[in-house]
Order: sequence, then C-alpha cells, then structure tokens
Amino acid sequence: MNFIIAADTDIGIVRKTNQDSTACLVGQAGDHPFAFGVVCDGMGGLAKGELASATLLNAMVTWFKQEFPVLLAGGIEDSVIRARWTEIVRSNNETIMAYGAKNGFHLGTTLSAILLTQERYYVINVGDSRVYEIAGAVRQITEDQTVVAQELKYGIITPEQAENDPRNSVLLQCVGASQVVNPDFFFGTPVRNATYLLCSDGFRHKITPGEMAQCFAPQANTNAAQMRANIRALIELNKQRMEKDNITAALIRTL
Repeated sequence: MNFIIAADTDIGIVRKTNQDSTACLVGQAGDHPFAFGVVCDGMGGLAKGELASATLLNAMVTWFKQEFPVLLAGGIEDSVIRARWTEIVRSNNETIMAYGAKNGFHLGTTLSAILLTQERYYVINVGDSRVYEIAGAVRQITEDQTVVAQELKYGIITPEQAENDPRNSVLLQCVGASQVVNPDFFFGTPVRNATYLLCSDGFRHKITPGEMAQCFAPQANTNAAQMRANIRALIELNKQRMEKDNITAALIRTL
C-alpha cells in the first residue's frame, strides 16, 4: 500500500492571523511506506495561538522524523505509541502553559494526528479538530472533546439542539490550557483505496459530509496536485459561506 499526501491552510475571511498548523509526511522502511499527518488549531490572542499550535506540531513531526524510524525497526505496539504520544502532549502542555504564565496570557491548541502503516493506523485527538476516513461513506474516527459533544453522547441534548448550541466551541481540554491533558486514542486497520482527512473545526463548520464524500472520494484524488486542488475548493466554499475561523485540512490517500 502506497500513500499520496496533500495539505493546505487559509487564514479565512475574519482572523488577523492563522493560528492553525499542519504537516503531512511520508516515509519508507524497506518496501513498506508509511504516512503521518497532523493538524493543530491554536487559540489565544494575537499570534499566541499560532505559537501553541506550531510548538506542538513541531514536537509531533520531530517524533516522526527522529524516533519513529527507530521504533519501526523494533516493531510497533499500540501501547508504545499511546505512551509516547501522551508523554509528548503532556510535556508540551506544561511548556506552553508555563510560557503563557510567564508572559501573562493564555494560549492553547488542539491536536489531531494519524500515523498510517501497512497494517495499522494510530490516531490521537485532543480538542475538536477531527480525523475522518472516506471510502464511499464518511466515517468520523475521532470524537470531539467539547461540552456539546459530551452532552450529545450521553443523551442530555438532541442532535438538533447540538447543531445550534452556542457552546459548540467550548472545549473540555486543550494542550497548554488544561492542568492535565488526557488524549483520546483510536486504532484500526487502514482501508486500501481510501482517503484520510484531518481538519480543524473551521474546515467542517460549513461543509456537509456529502460534500466531503464527493470532493475527497478516492477516485477524485489520484495525485497530490488533484488532492491539493480539492482541499482548496472546499476551503474556498467555506469562505463563500462566511466561515469566520481559520481553515485547514490535510489528506492522506491510500493506494
């Protein structure tokens, strides 16, 4: 199984800075390709959210470039990925929080990341950025860590109420602004001939699952240029529909 990657981000129509950060990378060990994608959505005044998201993204990318090849040589276990990624998140939570306290402001970031190997995918999530699997249907892999998502899950509110709830952006935790961060993890078998989408919440507010399915269908994304153009098309559609947030998406296509 091979991988094609693409990513794009946009400041949007309102914000003065783009506080989203994204990276999408591929690598190979012998005859076995693998892929890695990250989206972080920062929050904080001025460029401080951008600092938080870039800090965490750089830590995850550094892990992929420096530690993952060593791990791959010795075999991968879910528990090892879980432990190391949790350590990275909590270490950066302390670093970002300490920086904010020293300088007198609050900042933080969400995190959604996926590692795809030949046999397994590994997903981590903190906050309300998302990871989807698109193979015919659109399947949301992650669960939003928000007040509204939690109340919806436990039947406190209905899907119709959740749609217009003013607390939709209220996070239960984020990296840099929570005393303790407990990431969610999701593991599974990657689907061949599928598209894996990572996105900030600004990318999905004004886009329907049907539009995602059509634009990111595997057959409509056969090369990196086409994938990048399809991401840009939905970014522009978001802007036409007056999305106010930064807008970011990354795609990993399995072949």
